[in-house]
Amino acid sequence: MAKYVALCGGVGGAKLAFGLAHALPPGELTIAVNTGDDFEHFGLLICPDLDTVVYTLAGIADAGKGWGRASESWLVQEELARLGGPTWFQLGAKDLALHLYRRSLLDGGNSLCGVTTTLANTLGIKHTIVPMSNDPVRTIVETDEGALAFQSYFVARRCEPRVSGFRYEGAATARVSPALEAALNAPDLTGIILCPSNPFVSIGPILALPGMRDQLRTSNAPILAVAPLVGGAAVKGPLTKMMHELGLKASIDGIASLYADFLDILVIDPQDECDASALCTDSIEIDMIKTLMKTPDERITLAQHVLARLKNLSSDGRKQVPSDRKGHVYALS
Repeated sequence: MAKYVALCGGVGGAKLAFGLAHALPPGELTIAVNTGDDFEHFGLLICPDLDTVVYTLAGIADAGKGWGRASESWLVQEELARLGGPTWFQLGAKDLALHLYRRSLLDGGNSLCGVTTTLANTLGIKHTIVPMSNDPVRTIVETDEGALAFQSYFVARRCEPRVSGFRYEGAATARVSPALEAALNAPDLTGIILCPSNPFVSIGPILALPGMRDQLRTSNAPILAVAPLVGGAAVKGPLTKMMHELGLKASIDGIASLYADFLDILVIDPQDECDASALCTDSIEIDMIKTLMKTPDERITLAQHVLARLKNLSSDGRKQVPSDRKGHVYALS
């Protein structure tokens, strides 16, 4: 049986995860999700990326907003505003119910991995969704206004401060979740997929876990990333702004440089074909297909293409990665 691991963030990553889940039978896919965005709010653990992936695969995500639940109600948020409480982070009533249930399960001694499995099963998801770690890791954005917790930067400050770097607090001592570790070490692992998620704040925290980059560098399974840029710009979110502020060109070459120490294939949109000719490494193969996923069918088509490329490369034998390949590592602590 073929096995695949997808490393995933929120909205963009969840779209490809949806396609992969529809292209593969249960048991062949493990989706490992970033938890660097997680934070405590009103005593509840909020897991934005995990919840986005769960809602998307369960078919209950709000497709218009790109986050939260469809057919949501906002009575709790409205009453909170009336009482003068903090409303900068929006919590719908259905979303709040999930957070309350997760809190009760965690307080009952369950791990985040176990809680996520319970929630996914309850919502009818057949594939394996796991947090990157059971241990807390928190993304800190270094800005011209000082160090900001990710949700403070992203939601409260609407990505306005100028970015100078990132820290992943807790990553140095966090352990890869057991389910992710087992999936990466499966003898029949056929491929590893980096979903089109922000390399700094969605994939970066996963790569910052101890041993993760080494695991990818030495993996016998081929590794493919779908570029999170289309036409030299992010489809959604602050990636383009971040790259410019960090002194990186928002380009295919800029994305490739972040994964150059382990990546085999970079899938790009045809809009970036000219940009790909400037790639500064010959160790990464460029593959082109439409990566903009506006419909469920487009998500599945891209997923099928990704899986076919990995399966072909796996059967041919993965390229040997030169020992001097280097990627740009933003795990500063």
